[in-house]
Amino acid sequence: MVYIGAAEMTTVHQAFLPGSMAAPAHSISFRRRRFLNWFPLGLTYATLYMGRYNFNVAKGAIGESFHFSKAEMGVIATAGFWTYAISVIVNGPLADRFGGRRAILAGALGASAVNLVIGAVFLSGATAGLLFSLSVLYALNMYFQSFGALSVVKINASWFHHRERGVLGGIFGSMISLGYALAYGIGGFILERMPLWAVYVVPSAALLAMFAVDSLLVQNRPSEAGHANFATGDEAGERDGDPLEPTDEAPVSFAYVLRRVLSHPVIRLLAIAEFCTGLVRQGLLLYFPEFLREVHGVKPGTGLFQVASVGITVGGIAGALVCGFVSDYFFSSRRTPVAFIFYLGQIASVLVLGWTTSPEVASFMVAFSCMWIFGVHGMLSGTASMDFGGRRAAATAAGLLDGVQYIGAGLTGIGLGWLLDRYHWGIWTYSLVPFSAVGALLMWKLWDARPAGTAH
Repeated sequence: MVYIGAAEMTTVHQAFLPGSMAAPAHSISFRRRRFLNWFPLGLTYATLYMGRYNFNVAKGAIGESFHFSKAEMGVIATAGFWTYAISVIVNGPLADRFGGRRAILAGALGASAVNLVIGAVFLSGATAGLLFSLSVLYALNMYFQSFGALSVVKINASWFHHRERGVLGGIFGSMISLGYALAYGIGGFILERMPLWAVYVVPSAALLAMFAVDSLLVQNRPSEAGHANFATGDEAGERDGDPLEPTDEAPVSFAYVLRRVLSHPVIRLLAIAEFCTGLVRQGLLLYFPEFLREVHGVKPGTGLFQVASVGITVGGIAGALVCGFVSDYFFSSRRTPVAFIFYLGQIASVLVLGWTTSPEVASFMVAFSCMWIFGVHGMLSGTASMDFGGRRAAATAAGLLDGVQYIGAGLTGIGLGWLLDRYHWGIWTYSLVPFSAVGALLMWKLWDARPAGTAH
């Protein structure tokens, strides 16, 4: 079976020097120091989610309090999603050039400040031009949020070999999933018992704390933490006869990273798949609190809402761990076969979510759907971007995939909000299924794609 064209396969598999397929045997001291690098990164990204998805938690309450329709609230969401889309694409080369450490510090500090300002807006009771103000502030928050994924991928690409990244993606995805528990679980608890402004001020304080921790612990490469750098087995090797290919650890040029990513046939198809993932992922996360409340009478802060919100974290952890383990141990670190299976899982689970009339089943199916959705998202944006971008262009590849994902996500704001205002909840899950189907077809096409730096 031919999955991508012969010429493209030549580009993918012959353009780079082959690397080692086996992961190196790291010392205990290296593993300890590496833990002190990636663990704070994971906590910071989870905390960024707390300061991002608090909007989803508060969205219904804001709409009711200020008489905004779903489409009007969708304007705020779309402003943020499309700002994020542009930002990760633009900031990816910046993170590749100046390092992931600076990127994570900028993201944590900036998102903390903007969340504090949003909290102050609600605390002041100002209502004039509120829709515009919230749109601008949410967009600014998403600009700083964009540094999170870029920095995580950029830093970890230098600390983990290609053969270690599937399991890493699972563990790291599990940590990131904690952000959903922080946002939906703790955020829902706060919203039920405290004023609206607290949903933003609490994440602001948490982000400021993680900024301090990262300043002390996180480094870009092993050599900056007293350990030797090593060959990571990805597409970061020297390209024969290519004057733009760097051969040392100096900052890479914009021309190099853009050329590497935009000319890569696999990354281009992964970007289309991530567009579909963005529609499904945010189409679920943005609206499930209102869906549970309006259709099934499940309100934020209640026991069943906690089942859904905590279940998102559990489902995300399960999806990330299963994807990473199966990819590394059953498909020789190929990411696309697992993504194909999980796209099919998305289709089945969101259909059941839309069909059920049981509040209990609906709350469970939110979490179960997220297992399939987050597994794919972490595998493509997090792990495949490191594999095919290589450590030198990892942030740019992650930025492209995440950016395209959020272009799709932007359509769930105004577009899906308008559909729900007009046709109500009966159309919700049906509108998501075609995009999961397209993603599955693309993964089938890329079934045998591997990084060029690996022997096979």
